[in-house]
Amino acid sequence: MKFSLILFLSFLTSTSMFSQMDIRTTGLELTAEHFPQAGVPKGDFKGPFEFHSKIITGTVRQYWLFVPAQYKPDQPASVLVFQDGFRASNPQGSIRAPQVMENLIAKGDMPVTIGIFITPGNRSETYPDNLGSSNPNNRANEYDAMDDTYARFIVEEMLPLIGKDYNLTNDPEQRAICGTSSGAIAAFTVAWHYPNMFRKVFSAIGSYTSIGFRPNETPIKLGGQDYPALIRREPIRPMRIFYQDGSHDLTNEWGDWFLANQQMVSAMTYANKHADDMKTPGPRYAFKKVWTDGEHSDKHAGALFPEALRWLWEDGK
Repeated sequence: MKFSLILFLSFLTSTSMFSQMDIRTTGLELTAEHFPQAGVPKGDFKGPFEFHSKIITGTVRQYWLFVPAQYKPDQPASVLVFQDGFRASNPQGSIRAPQVMENLIAKGDMPVTIGIFITPGNRSETYPDNLGSSNPNNRANEYDAMDDTYARFIVEEMLPLIGKDYNLTNDPEQRAICGTSSGAIAAFTVAWHYPNMFRKVFSAIGSYTSIGFRPNETPIKLGGQDYPALIRREPIRPMRIFYQDGSHDLTNEWGDWFLANQQMVSAMTYANKHADDMKTPGPRYAFKKVWTDGEHSDKHAGALFPEALRWLWEDGK
């Protein structure tokens, strides 16, 4: 009887928590921005290109470029980098990022922006031609690690490579980095280590969990579950983050994804308040959270991508 009462009270508590939380359940389908629109100038989608990294040795990856029709070589373009580039750029997928960018640029809702869509690395001589949207075998090593290796790959290799052919902005306020799942924590990690290079982050169904945690290694490697503690303790980075996650996201031996994303938001809320209370000068975290009733899927992430890009760039209007 006592055990049943405890279960009932636990159910009431969890139900109350969800009832007080703003969970979006509508407007989570593809929008007009996900489809070609009459009168919108067509950009140029190029690739795939193959790249062997010297920083993440022994790996090969593919990348694609989206160059908007409005790009002019004498004017620096804003930059958007998307992890899991095959999925994010798939014209039949859930995100359709190049098409969304094309429509929003034409409307003036975001600046002229070159998109860079990169797959994780694969430990092979050439990139397998049968992977499709499946994960290359070095993905977890790159995306879920907390050190700056993947960030250095983006900053020291990919940006200079694309910069040889295109005029890319040096303004970190005009650079966005994006991802879903482990690609989201990878995007966050790049901006965390290099806020002087990237300050806008799109994070959907982010894996802020213990996938990368290595307690038996020397030194111990932190995992995504450690980010909330770091955010609370370390100086505030000048970052602007759009968070999406679903109330039916994963829960397994690595962690609870929905709870982990809420912990990220809670940590940033605390960091801002503490800085205000202490009258600490400097930046504050800017963030927007959209919780949905979704699962661990790109579906809601993709549906919200136009909204996210508008919000990420509205601070520059």
